Amino acid sequence: MNFWNYIGSNYPQILSLLIEHLKLTAVSVGLAILIGVPLGIFISYAAKASKPVLSVANVIQAIPSMALLGFMIPLLGIGTIPAIVAVVLYSLLPIIKNTYTGIDNINPQTLEAARGIGLTPFQVLTKVQIPLALPVIMAGVRIASVTAVGLMTMAAFIGAGGLGYLVFSGIRTVNNHQILAGAIPACLLALMVDFLLGLVEKLVTPVSLQKGDTSAKKKRRTAQKAILGAAALFIAVVFLFTSVGSVSGNVRTLSIGSKDFTEQEILGNMVADLIEDRTDITVNRKLSLGGTQVCSAAMKSGDIDLYIEYSGTSYTDILKHPPISDMEQVYQTVKKEYKEQYDLEVLKQMNFNNTYVLAVTQETAEKYNLNKISDFALIGGTLASGTTFEFSNREDGLSGLQKAYGFQIGKSLTLDAAPRYTALENGEVDVIDAFATDGLLKKFNLKTLADDKSFFPPYYAIPVVRAEALEKCPEITGILEELGPLLTDDVMSELNYKVDELQQTPADVALDFLKENGLIS
Repeated sequence: MNFWNYIGSNYPQILSLLIEHLKLTAVSVGLAILIGVPLGIFISYAAKASKPVLSVANVIQAIPSMALLGFMIPLLGIGTIPAIVAVVLYSLLPIIKNTYTGIDNINPQTLEAARGIGLTPFQVLTKVQIPLALPVIMAGVRIASVTAVGLMTMAAFIGAGGLGYLVFSGIRTVNNHQILAGAIPACLLALMVDFLLGLVEKLVTPVSLQKGDTSAKKKRRTAQKAILGAAALFIAVVFLFTSVGSVSGNVRTLSIGSKDFTEQEILGNMVADLIEDRTDITVNRKLSLGGTQVCSAAMKSGDIDLYIEYSGTSYTDILKHPPISDMEQVYQTVKKEYKEQYDLEVLKQMNFNNTYVLAVTQETAEKYNLNKISDFALIGGTLASGTTFEFSNREDGLSGLQKAYGFQIGKSLTLDAAPRYTALENGEVDVIDAFATDGLLKKFNLKTLADDKSFFPPYYAIPVVRAEALEKCPEITGILEELGPLLTDDVMSELNYKVDELQQTPADVALDFLKENGLIS
């Protein structure tokens, strides 16, 4: 499949995400203007406040975007609100600074003349200072807006949508077509925003300061106003038709989340499709939210009602128990303590065990005669590993594995999920962590090493649901218990492969599986 075929097959999704991106950016920049311009005006009058206000804005600008999102999630949850707040904060500095600079640099004689003809301070501000400062203010708004388009791609990380969803999904599945399908529209949107705000900047610049004869200036301004009017009408129509929805107080709703990798998106779509088909429940899909901690925090805050977790992850990473290999003990402990500590219900575990594995290339396995982790432990000190952030920081991950098998890895790199496969393929690392059902294992034809000391706990998929939501929608228990037995290790691995290598969408793979197995019509 080439890039244009991908676009042709997925243009409805790309268009929908583009509209989401446009709306999120417009709201964020609008709020930043409402906050930043008054602040800039204020510090131009209160000189003592200028330094602390600009310093705070500078500090916010220096905070890494993902770190700022991490701070937002415990306070504001997931979804559009924390994404908008983060982008607003990042947009403030150029707006505040340019507003302050534009007003502060107005010729004092001009202000004196305005006061001399009897204008009040407020009239001086509104009739002289702001009009003269507008070109500079708009330059700041223009910079903030273009930057906001790029920053808003991170909204997908916390389930707010936008073109970042395609970029992150493409990176995870090593799908360059999908990355480009998200990146190119985002670039075009940034260029369009820059062009339109450039027109606004010209319109607010006094005619006397623009080049050309008077008639040419008038024609240009008429054309510019027409273009901006059409753009404003288009944005208004987009907001109107994408914001209208039916509201009913009697509708039962369920928000279903997922982590940010292929298998989780497939499972999230499966569960959502089944519930929508079998019940009158309205499902809100908040998929690809991030790692374990993001989904767990979203459950505790009520931002999502249900997601699929893994028993070993809950046991070690959430409940902080040391790893054990007893499947039943892990499951019963998680079920009991989730209810006691978080008022979360753990439903019957599914039939596949997506445990951690160590994976190497076939060439490395043959070179060192590697079949199990004990074999790797003998030479681990001379090799380099590329592991995910979660695996590197969990007791059931790299540190615990080294203790259990008595070795120390020679060089350890921490990478995002999909890039570690590319790093292994390119020879930059020798071993990576993976999940047993990863489709990328088959795609890259990797050798997985047997956990001969049974270090890794069981990682059976378990539906976790808020007790309050289960009381309102009790029928979902039976629905999920019907799905679970069908999902074996081999089945789940094949479903993941269809997304990771065959480049089918998680939604299509999930729906096809449900239809093939007679679960929905």
